[in-house]
Amino acid sequence: MPKEAKGSMRQRFASFPASSFYVAANIALGAAVVVWALLNWHSHDPLRSLAFTATALLASTLKVRLPGVTGTASVLALFVLIGIVNLSLSEAITIGALSMLAQSTWRTKLRPKPVQVAFSVCSFATAIYLTSIVYTYTRGRFPEPVGLGLLTLTFFLTNTFPVAGIISLTEEKRFLAVWGGYRWLLPCYAVGASLAWLIGRFPSAVQWELPVICLPLVYLVHRSSRTHIVHLEQEKKHVVEMNGLHLRTIEALALAIDAKDHTTHDHLQRVQLYAVEIGRDLGLSESGLDALRAASMLHDIGKLAVPEHIISKPGKLTRAEFEKMKIHPVVGAEILERVRFPYPVVPIVHSHHEKWDGTGYPDGLKGTEIPMGARILAAVDCLDALASDRQYRRALPLDEAMARVAAEAGTAFDPAVVRALQARYQELEARANGSRTEPPPSLSKDIKIERGSAPAAGFEVEPAKDLHPVARARVSSSESVDMPAAGPCKLSSEEALAVAAMRLRLLIPYDAMAIYAPGDGMLRSQLVTGHDAGLLASLRIPVGEGLVGWVAETGKPILNGNPQVEPGYARTGAPAGLSSAIALPLEEGGRMAGVLALYRAGNDAFSADDLAALLPMCPAIASILAELEALESDTRNLAASIQRENEEAAVVRANADAAA
Repeated sequence: MPKEAKGSMRQRFASFPASSFYVAANIALGAAVVVWALLNWHSHDPLRSLAFTATALLASTLKVRLPGVTGTASVLALFVLIGIVNLSLSEAITIGALSMLAQSTWRTKLRPKPVQVAFSVCSFATAIYLTSIVYTYTRGRFPEPVGLGLLTLTFFLTNTFPVAGIISLTEEKRFLAVWGGYRWLLPCYAVGASLAWLIGRFPSAVQWELPVICLPLVYLVHRSSRTHIVHLEQEKKHVVEMNGLHLRTIEALALAIDAKDHTTHDHLQRVQLYAVEIGRDLGLSESGLDALRAASMLHDIGKLAVPEHIISKPGKLTRAEFEKMKIHPVVGAEILERVRFPYPVVPIVHSHHEKWDGTGYPDGLKGTEIPMGARILAAVDCLDALASDRQYRRALPLDEAMARVAAEAGTAFDPAVVRALQARYQELEARANGSRTEPPPSLSKDIKIERGSAPAAGFEVEPAKDLHPVARARVSSSESVDMPAAGPCKLSSEEALAVAAMRLRLLIPYDAMAIYAPGDGMLRSQLVTGHDAGLLASLRIPVGEGLVGWVAETGKPILNGNPQVEPGYARTGAPAGLSSAIALPLEEGGRMAGVLALYRAGNDAFSADDLAALLPMCPAIASILAELEALESDTRNLAASIQRENEEAAVVRANADAAA
């Protein structure tokens, strides 16, 4: 008889009302059976009954660990089957109850609670009683093989169902999945039924010797069971190792994604939790849930093939950039095909940007043509993206994000998936916030390697870069660009920047303007004018962050970016006036001199013509910034020189005073 799990079950009886009632009902029923057996106990041969009892107690110590469940079993069941066939019912129940008591308490790794022992003993007694009733009814009515088969099946069902039920309730596992772990006991019970029939054919002169004769056979069954269990455990260990390999592969690939896009780690963890729970609600199989679990972590692996400046762009993509971004589900699927997962991960990754109405990519699948896992991932991914900070916008409140997803049910998303998500998104959000894990160790992307001064083929001669092909054409006609100059006998650098701002306003009207210059890895304003000037002037923007930082790092302009993503802008309570920004890099001699940013109220307030008109202005403004930086450098050097001269003069005076 398999023994119930002792780990988590011991601490969960009180917290599961259903399991408490279930345990109490089984104990009450079994106790009634045991009391009945004691009150009606009789034996045709007390010596044989004693021999059976002693041998059964000994057999109960021959335990094996059950495969796939947290319990043990012994060869006791074989003697019980023999007792059902050859002894009275009261004898069989008494022997079974005493032997199960010994099995439950003798040489256990963890001391069981009394309620556990009572459950094991009573449910076993009930199984013996029900099996005996079935066997008594079928005996003589059916051929002997049929009667023995029903005996085996009845004992198997009545013996394993109660234990599988309590494990299912207390460990929150599916009943059939738990009960399936005991199927290997059925052949052992069949052997016991055969032995019972064989012993029944012994001469009546052989009485108490029967158990002694059976014990070697039972021991052989025990050894066979142990060998079978060891084989199963080895197979299970191999499966666990393979699953571990796949999990490590997933973690490594997820780390590769994180190396490309720093914003994805927490996003992936949350999407995985949401997707798996929604998949479970929608009835996905275990294989489907495993596939969804892996795809949730790996759906963006194809971004490894997308240029980094596109992934990190803090604004809308151009048509060409979006065409490049659209390859990532195809590339992701091609990468994962090489892993050969034992569950269908590739179709989910390949189709997670398809839409319910057929307007998605890469294949334009429609409705149920899209794999269910991909439909779940698409809705969940969108919800978490809307509710999270992105390079191009701030996070929306979760309820507003859910409302936007729901508005696209039937167009972008499967309505059934959206309904399931609406029913649980607040609960899942609370779980996600309560189960945050530590991010994986970051990769060494920012270290400097001292060795290896040059490649074997040498370096390419690097020409000065132009901002844009349009700028190259326009700058060649410099007379068309009427910008102020700085330097001796001309305007000061500050005056030149102020005049440049006035002429830019005449060319392209704006609500606010800022010119930023780099220093120590940060961008600081050199000139700010217009709406919200004080707040813009206070910003200290790290290179690579926000709109201005991205432009400074990539050397690429950005059109109609969201000013709210600038570090420190929205956080300090900026007025809701500036909604669009156009930012351009200012390069001087192939070096980043600064960033020009114009701001307007309203979304998408700048046009491509505005960008083209600004590009020719950038070299002149960059030259002014370079002059200003050179002047500041000269001023700092002069101040340092004067300081050194003053210090040297002070030393000379001190020496002269000492000599006098």
